[in-house]
Amino acid sequence: MSNRPSNGDAAPYPTRLFTCIALLWLGGCGLRITILAVPPVIPLIRADLHMSETAVGILSGLPQVLFAGAAVPGSLLVARFGALPTLIVGLLATAIGSGLRGTVPDVALLFAATVITGFGVAIMQPSLPPLVRTWLPDRIGFGSAVLTNGLLVGEILPVALTLPLVLPLVGGSWRLGFVAWAVPVALIALVIVMFAPKAAAAAPGGAKPMRWWPDWKSPLIWRLGLMFGSVNAMYFGTNAFIPDFLHYTDRADLIGPALTALNVSQLPASFILLPIADRILRKAWPYVVCGFLCLTAIIGIMFGNAAMIIASAALLGFAAAAVLVLIFALPPLLSAPDDVHRTSAAMFTISYSCAVVVPIVSGVAWDLSGVPFAAFVPIALSAFVLVALGPTIAPSQSTPVPKKR
Repeated sequence: MSNRPSNGDAAPYPTRLFTCIALLWLGGCGLRITILAVPPVIPLIRADLHMSETAVGILSGLPQVLFAGAAVPGSLLVARFGALPTLIVGLLATAIGSGLRGTVPDVALLFAATVITGFGVAIMQPSLPPLVRTWLPDRIGFGSAVLTNGLLVGEILPVALTLPLVLPLVGGSWRLGFVAWAVPVALIALVIVMFAPKAAAAAPGGAKPMRWWPDWKSPLIWRLGLMFGSVNAMYFGTNAFIPDFLHYTDRADLIGPALTALNVSQLPASFILLPIADRILRKAWPYVVCGFLCLTAIIGIMFGNAAMIIASAALLGFAAAAVLVLIFALPPLLSAPDDVHRTSAAMFTISYSCAVVVPIVSGVAWDLSGVPFAAFVPIALSAFVLVALGPTIAPSQSTPVPKKR
């Protein structure tokens, strides 16, 4: 008998399966829509609130700091109230924070509203891997690919639609633009409340409380965190330094095409992995191959001609997204059922810390050396971390998936 999600619904299995897939995809979208609504309107915010470049940098970096710092509180909420209530609270906090950003009179309150938004996303992240395991126990890789696809679409939509569509609809107001992007996140929360499988809505019970504090002595946590961190460091670091690098090397005309290639190329990777993720996520070669592809891409960006720079940016986005799909599946696959949330929280804490630290190191390397290429050296070294740790994710570490009762 196949392992089908036991959701406590009267709906037929195909209907429940489709519902779970749709809700995971929507949850993934909700992780990024409000975060990526900021970059397109930064010039408008800066002019309206008279922001310095330092303030712009803080505004851009705050979400990643929250992703790292609030993941463990998200684990606590999952342990106390359940994954589904935590996801819904996170979505609502994200929507409220985004809406509040449209009402702020000054930079300090803009930062405060951004903290609320980032906190909502941060507590959502540890709630989604347990839901993947609960809803799709025999399709963990596929469920993670669906979740990641939604996340990537959630990144692309605000970047692609804010300037040409949303701002004209709201009279060019960046404030109303933030409110507009808060609406779909609130609607996602409502849809999940209405259609989520009933069994997942229950809070954890039983005589023994669920643990929430990560086991920081666990080698698995650090392997997952550093693998995910290497991908985040390469992705966020390259996004951060491509514009200035191309400007200082007199190829500013490539900034737009390179950034577009880097970000849009992630989506095909998530689609390609949908049918095969379950078959390859416990193998070492995808992580090793993607690590070397990322390294090759970074070298191409550093030393290539115009066509090679754009192609290399696309290759980096594709390879990083492929690893992202696989790594999202590893906590529910390799952890005991009651530990998925705290393993995920630790993974996000470590990984987003890497995403904050490595770009800082890259900036210091550029400043101290005076050589633009130096910024990409720490980013390139991150690829070796992925190559080295990929083979340590052994099939024997996986725990059995829950059987249908």
